[in-house]
Amino acid sequence: MQTPLRLRTPLELANLLSAVAIALLAVIIIATLYFGREIFVPISLAILLSFVLAPLVGLLQRIRVPRGLAVVGVVVLAFGLIFATGSLLAAQLAQLAEDLPRYQTTITEKIQSFRQTTAGRGTLERASGMLKDLSKELDKPKESAAPSSSGLTPRTTAPTTPVPVEVRQPDPGALQALQALIAPLLHPLATTGIIIIFVIFILLQREDLRNRLIRLAGSRDLHRTTAALDDAARRLSRLFLFQLMLNGSFGVAIGIGLWLIGIPSAILWGILAAVLRFVPYIGAVIAAAFPLALAVAVDPGWSMLIWTAALFIVVEPVVGHVIEPMVAGRSTGLSPVAVVASATFWTALWGPIGLVLATPLTVCLVVLGRHVERLEFLDVMFGDRPALSPPEIFYQRMLAGDPTEAADKAEEFLKERSLASYYDEVALKGLQLAQADADRGVLSDERLTKIRDAVSELVDDLEDSGERSPSKPDAVSDPEASSAVESVTANRSTEDIPVLQPEELPPEWQGETPVLCIAGRSLIDQAAAIMVGQLTAAHGLKARTEGPEALSTTNVFRLQTAGIHIICLVYMDTSTPAHMRYSVRPATQIS
Repeated sequence: MQTPLRLRTPLELANLLSAVAIALLAVIIIATLYFGREIFVPISLAILLSFVLAPLVGLLQRIRVPRGLAVVGVVVLAFGLIFATGSLLAAQLAQLAEDLPRYQTTITEKIQSFRQTTAGRGTLERASGMLKDLSKELDKPKESAAPSSSGLTPRTTAPTTPVPVEVRQPDPGALQALQALIAPLLHPLATTGIIIIFVIFILLQREDLRNRLIRLAGSRDLHRTTAALDDAARRLSRLFLFQLMLNGSFGVAIGIGLWLIGIPSAILWGILAAVLRFVPYIGAVIAAAFPLALAVAVDPGWSMLIWTAALFIVVEPVVGHVIEPMVAGRSTGLSPVAVVASATFWTALWGPIGLVLATPLTVCLVVLGRHVERLEFLDVMFGDRPALSPPEIFYQRMLAGDPTEAADKAEEFLKERSLASYYDEVALKGLQLAQADADRGVLSDERLTKIRDAVSELVDDLEDSGERSPSKPDAVSDPEASSAVESVTANRSTEDIPVLQPEELPPEWQGETPVLCIAGRSLIDQAAAIMVGQLTAAHGLKARTEGPEALSTTNVFRLQTAGIHIICLVYMDTSTPAHMRYSVRPATQIS
């Protein structure tokens, strides 16, 4: 029996067509970037350079320099420095190429000494020698031919020596020689010219380009869009200028260190280290590979190799993990996965230049995604900000039955805020999301039980936290916990709840459990009651928690009420005041 085909609704067809259109648009954009890389690479370089040079142009304009003159002067200065650096690189490369044959002897001696340190010849070396000897025997020419059928031995003839033939090309003329000289330079010169032209026009027409981008992004809220784009431009300019200065300082430190060690062409390796540090994670490793290989070739011993490795091992962590976070914090704003994915994507599209441009280009996209509503998906995909709010993360972990991760986030949160703040601004709001889903009927009893048990386990994990004083203000390192801290910074009311000492309590409350927390009607209420009980205990009042079944007619008079002075009815769903009024009556009868 065949299953009948299900007809799709108009909404499903519209969603399907929208997904297909988005996929086709993505394919078209990627193909355009790949096949048009000869144009897009110079434009991208020009845009990034304009972000770096824009603050300098603005500085000159503030001291009354005409805009056109300021733009041309800054561009000429910038490209003069670039050309000077390129000339220095060419000179260093030429010198290194001349010195390379001298290093061959050192490498050969090191290889021989390494072989001599091994005891005897290995099995692979003996097998290789045997195969070479066998190959020589097989390749030897035969000394006599086989006898003929007539019984006579044929007369041997001397081998004929081949006559070498040499093809000579006519001497090229002056025009051909000039063409051969200029042809390799045409493409770099054309690319440089395009970059210079685009940088000048971008700096001259910044406001016009901004207005056109506002028109594309949406002009319904001009004030908000203009402020967002101006803020994005300032942030990107500061970021790229800071990265340029930081990586340049890194290159200077590496160059000076290599010069002191004695590595040839230290200036070349310093410039290369500065450029490659724009490549995240692996840039410094690639930059270190060349000086390390050269240290092996130059030094007959191993001390130069050890010092070179120590230089990179010390300088890179100091710059990347001490200076950069101290000055700019998390400057890129990209998640680690986004950095790796963007590097792979742009390298596949544009080759090595794409690897260098990957992080700056992705930063531009993320900043636009944070400020332009239509491009928000870029910030969600590539940004380092948590995709979910702290209450949503808490609720998701409770749904998954994973209180361990929630406890880790809570421990990070408690470094700066109190336990009351965490429960009030994160945990209880997460339970409100659970209550909303329960009201819609999408949570089964099994799910509700899992949430209640996960909350109970989380509270047990935080039992030792108490209401301790927060530590130093910048102690939080987890981005999701940091987001939670930022979300409650404005609300400091829960920070002022005092912690009662035993001697401050009335005599009849000491040594007893004066607080009884009773869940209103659901398992979510019971989860909230468990939090309230633990929080009151953290503030000096011991508490006991009961489930919603405690308020039933048969169970209400069976409760152990000795020493109870406060009864807390906990409700997450406040839409049914009649049930709350009904529950108050048996609660009053308990005492």
